Parts: sequence; C-alpha cells; structure tokens
Amino acid sequence: MASRPDGDVWNIVENDKDSQHYGRNFKFDFSYISSEEIKDVVKDYVWQNYRVGNKSLSSLYNEVKAYFFQFIRFADTRNITSLKGLTNTEVDHFISHLHTTISKRTKKPFGTSMQRNSLNTLKSIIRWCQLHRPNDVPTAEIFTGNEYIGVNRKLKIDFIPDDVVAQINEALKKEENPYLKYGIIILQSTGMRIGDLLKLRIDCIKSHLISGYTIEWTQHKGRRDKAPMPVRSECVAAIEKLIEVTSELREKCIEKDKDILLINTIKSGNKYGSEAGKICAISQSTFHWWLEIFIRDNNIKDVNGDYYNLTSHQFRRTLGTDMLSKGTNINVIQQVLGHSDPSVTKRFYADVKDKERAEVFKSVGVIGNINQIQSGVFDNVSEFEWFKANKNKSACMCDGYCTKPVVDGKICDRLLKRQKCYTCSRYITTPEYLEAHKKHLANLEKQLEEGTIYGEHYAEHFIPTIEVLKVIIERLEGLQNGN
Repeated sequence: MASRPDGDVWNIVENDKDSQHYGRNFKFDFSYISSEEIKDVVKDYVWQNYRVGNKSLSSLYNEVKAYFFQFIRFADTRNITSLKGLTNTEVDHFISHLHTTISKRTKKPFGTSMQRNSLNTLKSIIRWCQLHRPNDVPTAEIFTGNEYIGVNRKLKIDFIPDDVVAQINEALKKEENPYLKYGIIILQSTGMRIGDLLKLRIDCIKSHLISGYTIEWTQHKGRRDKAPMPVRSECVAAIEKLIEVTSELREKCIEKDKDILLINTIKSGNKYGSEAGKICAISQSTFHWWLEIFIRDNNIKDVNGDYYNLTSHQFRRTLGTDMLSKGTNINVIQQVLGHSDPSVTKRFYADVKDKERAEVFKSVGVIGNINQIQSGVFDNVSEFEWFKANKNKSACMCDGYCTKPVVDGKICDRLLKRQKCYTCSRYITTPEYLEAHKKHLANLEKQLEEGTIYGEHYAEHFIPTIEVLKVIIERLEGLQNGN
C-alpha cells in the first residue's frame, strides 16, 4: 500500500468489494485540528488502521468527521495542543462539555450516542497511541473505566423484551413484505449486523456433514470472513424463499449486486444517486423504514403502551443475551457474534435478563466448552474427523479433550501451562470427567488451606482456577442430570 497521503485533505475510495460502501469516495479533512502535533497523531491513527484493516474506512471517517471534532472544539477552548498532557481531570471536563453542548442541527443537547461515540473516539486514539506512539500520550492512566456512567446514566443491553418478541413473531406470520419477513428471521437466527445481512450472498448456505447446514458471510465491520456457523432450518428456508422471490429480478440487476441476496427495484430516485427503476441491493435506510412501518401496522407496543422503537441491531443483542441467559459459554457467544475479543462480548452482555447467571458470568469470565461432544466447536469437518480418530490418543487429557494440541509440529503453549486450558475455546470437557474435576477441586482447596507454606502469591494464582472449577462441576452435573 502507498505511503501516508500529504496535506490536510485526503480522498480515499473504498476498494473493498465486500464493503457496503464499495466505490464511495471518503473525503477526510483534518484542517479543523488546530494543533499540528495532534493532527499528525490523528492522521497516523487513521492511515495505519486503514492500512492494516483494523477499522473500516467508513468508521474512521465518522470518527474524524463527527466525533473527534467534538474533542477539538473542547481542546481549543482550553488551549490543549498535545494529547500527552491530558489528565483524568481533563477527561471529566470533556464529559461535562459533551453534556452541555448544543447541537447545531437539532438545537438540543447531544444525545447519548453522540456523547458516547465522541468519548470512545478519544479513548480509541489514546489506546492506539499507547501501543504505536507512546511518547505522544500520557504515561499515567487517564480513563477510569466508568466514563460511560457520566455520558449515559445507565448503560444497559438493548435487547428486545420477551413480550415484544412474541408480538413480532406473531406479526411475521402474516407479513407480506418478503424482504422484511425473511430478513428478520435471518437476523434472529444469526445475530448478524444489518450491513452484513444486506450484503449476504445467494451462496451463503453450505451443506455440512455433521450439522446439516452452515451459513457463511463477510463481517464488514472487521473486514474479515466469519467462520461457518451452524444454522437453523427456518433460517435456511428464509434464504431459499428470498432466492426464489428475487430470481427474476436477478436477471436485470446491476452487475455488482447480481449475487446479493436482498435485491429490489428502486421505486423512486433520490439526491444520493439512486435511480427509479434500477434493481440493486436494498439500503439500510429502506430496511429501517420497513421496520418502522411493520411496528405501526401491527400495533407492536412496549409495556408503557407506546410503539416499540425497534432497530435491526436489537436482534443481535437479543440473541447474545438469550444465549448468555441460557448458560452458553462466552467463547461460543463470541464466535457466533463475531467479536474479535471475548472482553467485547463480556462488556456488551454483562447485563442480562437472568441476573443470577450474569453474576456467574462476570465473576468467572471465559471458560472452555462444557458440553457433550458436538461438531460446532470445530472449524471444519477434517478437524472433527481428526478428533474422532484421536479422541483416546493425542486429544485426550486427564480431565477432557484438546481439539488442537499440536499445530505444525509445535505443542500448544497452553498445554505447557496446564491451568490455562480451562479458558481456551479448544478445550472440551464432558460429564465423564466430572469426578476428575471434583478431585482436582478438592486437592486445590486442601492446598489452599495449607497456604502458609506457599504464601499469598499461591492463593492469588489458584483462587480463579478454583472458581472456574466450581462452575465447570455445576454445569457438568446439570448435563449429567439432563438439565
């Protein structure tokens, strides 16, 4: 890739064919940043993250155009010319600034989304600099981790309440718009983002030797392909219906969208270049408009009797929340939702409907696959076949199985640090190993009682393992009893 562009104005065309913004020109204008030092840092942040694909071009554009702009407005009033001198006090003042700033567009104070995104952008740039330009940011920690409390008084998961889900599913039975009807079914089944749904391809469903069918798609947020995911029969049927509905349109569709699942005829043109009569992929604005009509036409209301404010992303949150409430392992949720890091999953789904399970989740965090042997924990059929052949050989451990103990002749590092296996998605333990876990727990607890020999460090090291073992035992007992 070319070197960083010169000047304060960059024109970058999105050349990722899988992006929903393919072909769009993004005009980055850094001229509003008065400090040359800060400007250089932000330019580097944008270019490097774009170059390595850490963030999409559209995300970086929004950060620079809308969110970091708010920090610069604040910085100019306080004569802040360097990020290096920022303190926790300055962060608090910035939050107050966000609270009190009046939007030029709405003539009202900023909404919580603008406040949260503006603060998040500043945090993201600081965190990036700590790794790549440490001399340009504070050496002391300036974020407490509780900033959201100041920006949005209660940070809660935006999942759809059960009574609203029931109303939605009942209304879907008679919904005549096939794009909306089957689109919602896909969102409910997969937890994919709306941008990914609207870029879903007609060949996304694959036959699978073990699970029947899997679905594959590109995650445009992280610009990477998601691992194949087992999918329910109703989702497969929904995709087949959409292929059927769009079969004739596909012959007349614009070339770049011919393989896109959700295509439709544009009814009327607009200022953004859409032409009436053109057949192409459905836009996010169109889908969200359909959702709004769907809610009102079917009189779907919340507990207060108001029309429910439904968004496409709520289906994703609802799936993650329901999985967590049912005791699904965090690694599985992470894989289903396509989060790059389990901490992301933990942060977004810590507040769930089942508070008791939520507490276990928050205290234990990540553990491996506590389950009967299922193909879903394997990346592909060949791995599953290897496991079946080596179940009682290479894959076997004293308290479970490792689905990938050796890679390219190298033994997994976690195996050399035995206690770490519990927190690995490759680790599987089943009810047959229940007694082994109980013995391990009893042994650790006994040693903990005799901790005077080993000191406080010993206790600090093993207490987390003890807590994980307790959860493993509880869940294995549940499986053993058929719960």
